[in-house]
Formats: sequence, structure tokens, C-alpha cells
Amino acid sequence: MAKLKPKQVENLSTPGTYEDGDGLRLVVKANGSRSWVFRYQLNGKRREMGLGSVPAVSLKQARVSAAAQRGLILNGVDPVEERRAQRAAMLRASKEKTQPSFSELARAYIEAQRPGWKSAKHAQQWENTLEKFAFPVIGRKQAAEITTEDVLAVLTPIWHSKPETARRVRNRIEIILNAAKAQGLRQGENVAAWRGHLELLLTRQKQGTRGHHAALPWKQAPEFWSAIATHEDLSAAAVRLTILTTLRTAEVLGATWKEINLEGKIWMVPGERMKAGKNHRVPLSPAAVAELKRLPRVESCDYLFPGARAGRPLSNMAMLMKIRGLDEIKHAEDSIGWRDENGSVITMHGFRSAFRDWAAECSKAPNHVCEMALAHTIGDDVEAAYRRGDLLELRRQLMREWADFVTASRKGKILEFHTREVTA
Repeated sequence: MAKLKPKQVENLSTPGTYEDGDGLRLVVKANGSRSWVFRYQLNGKRREMGLGSVPAVSLKQARVSAAAQRGLILNGVDPVEERRAQRAAMLRASKEKTQPSFSELARAYIEAQRPGWKSAKHAQQWENTLEKFAFPVIGRKQAAEITTEDVLAVLTPIWHSKPETARRVRNRIEIILNAAKAQGLRQGENVAAWRGHLELLLTRQKQGTRGHHAALPWKQAPEFWSAIATHEDLSAAAVRLTILTTLRTAEVLGATWKEINLEGKIWMVPGERMKAGKNHRVPLSPAAVAELKRLPRVESCDYLFPGARAGRPLSNMAMLMKIRGLDEIKHAEDSIGWRDENGSVITMHGFRSAFRDWAAECSKAPNHVCEMALAHTIGDDVEAAYRRGDLLELRRQLMREWADFVTASRKGKILEFHTREVTA
């Protein structure tokens, strides 16, 4: 078969197929386009493979390319499939170059969620824990590359020495990997998931390490009240109101006067300031109302507890420092102080535990009423659907009983706002 000539290739315009030999042919179409085609047979199948158009690919280049394909065929490799595999590999490599690393994904997630989080402190905690423990191990990896072994390498060194931190880091890695999967950057199961996965690989942490807040034994609550009742500073008032309402520290410090209805004895905490994200009505006992009436009002600030900085509430450390100060005084007197059973200085959150223990042992209120007093989510979705009310009047009775118990000292001394005498 006569070979094609370079000049002939340049001048060919009549539609048809022009053979060059060894499977290489030039195809001229009616629209004038000209392209090189390599025709071959492998495993009993005839196939064709495009090698490019004229003049982008010269006759010499077409012959070199055809010779390369024949070499693949001699080795049992299908040229068409080989080219597809090469293109797929190039596409994957291109995608990998543009995919963000775990640290970039994490920072993007934090920024996206920051406006919805209740405080800047929450975002800072995410950043600090991930930068300190996760990024050094998996920060540069892409989400699709992270394995179970990588997650274990992050968690194992701190699983027992920093149990609470380790649990939070694990949860945050899981959330970020879920977000990566939602963006199409990862497939398959989440390697940071706890149930059915990491719970089978990490040893059980010691009891008592999960979410422990040092709590005062409930029987000592009246004695503590006697110690703080004579203090007239705002921090002490905040402590007393927090105890009487069983609210969280941030929920009390962020309170404004427009949330308070003294006549109706109701405190409406808006959902954006509640942990569960739902509005919470707090029934105010006579003792709580008396505490609120004694608070000074600042014209330029609507907060119940104005801070040192204009337009800002009291610092979230104010109540904790107040308790520590009381602990130092008591410790100097009896070497015991205001401590829990493990010897740790009590916390404000611990008073919620004290209330719950008291309610379980001394109150006749049903369990779900006690839980609603703490603004806890009650039961599953089905139970919540049937219990639409917030049981305000039942909680009002419970909170009055709690206030009466707390504000009675060991000696039966009654503070000025008591409605009836209660001896602890």
C-alpha cells in the first residue's frame, strides 16, 4: 500500500478515507474537516481511535502516535482504554490540586457557623482545640484522604489525659468531615463517628470525667445562701438570682429588663439566648422577685447586671470569682470551704445539679416538671408533640419550694423577703 505524502495530505479535500498503512488513515469529511484515525483489532474486536486533526497533527506525528499504539497492542493493552485511564488520572490530579485541606475546611466551617453561635467564645474554642490537637496531624490532608488511623492518631494521646477535650475534638472532626461529604469532597462512612466505629477502638474513659461541674451538696444550699445573702455587690446578686431561677450563667448575665415582668412574676428568656434555642418562661418566686426589685437600674444600659464596659453585661467570670472569694473566706474558717465531695471549688453550673438532687429527694414534682425547670429537652419527638405546654404553674410551685428551702439558713433565720418561715 502506497504511503501518504506530506504534500498530498495538505492538498486532500475530496471526502473519503485515505490509508497510510499499518492501521493509520486520514479521514476527510464532506464539511472539509480532516482527521487522523488509527484502526486496530484486539481480542477479536475491531476498534478505532482518533489521533487528532490536520493540520494540528502532521503526517509524521500521526505515524509516531500510531506506532505507540501498536506497541501497546503488542503488550495486550487496549489503546482506547489506556487513554481513558490516563485522562481520568489527570482529572483526579487536577481535582486534588484544587480541593481544600482539612484545616481550610475547618476554618471555612467555623466562619460559616460563627454568626449563629451564641458567643465568640464558642468559635474560639473550636479554633483553639482544632489548631492544637487536630491540625498538626491531619491539617494538611484533604477530607477524602483522612482515615480512621489518622483520627486515632489525633485522639489517642489525649483520650485519657484530657478526656473532655478529646471528646469535643472528635465531635468537631466528625462534623467537619460530614460538611465535606455534603460538598462532595468525601464519600463513604465518617471515620470520626463514635457509634459503631470509634467506640470499638478507643478504651473506655474513667468514670466521672464527662462534663463534671463541681456541685455543692444540696443540703448545704441554705448555708451557702446565708454566706452570700449579706453581700450587696452585683456579682453576689447575680449568684443569688441564678440559684433561685436555676438558669445558666450566660442566660442570667445576658438578661435585660424588657424580659422581666415583675407584675406577672415571669421572666421570658428569648430562644436565641437559650442552649436549646427555644423561648423559656421562668416563673419567679417571691424571693426571686425581691432580688430583682433590689437591683439598681442604669438608664444607659438595659442589662440587669451592667458590666464595667459601657453597653456590656457583667463578665462571665464575675460569679465564679465571687464563689472563689467566698470559698477562701470559709476555707480560712473551717479548712473545708465551699467544695464538692471531691474537694473541688463549687461552680455556678453545679447549683443546677444541686437543685436537681433536691427536687428528686424532697419535691413531689414529676420528673418531667423538674427537667423543664432546667430547660432540658423532654423525651423524644413523639412525647414533645403531646406535651405542648411548658407546665408553668407546676414549675411555679416547684420554684417557690426551692426558693423557700434555699433561703432558709441552718439556724432558721428568715431573710426579709421570705413569705413563710422554712427551717432547713
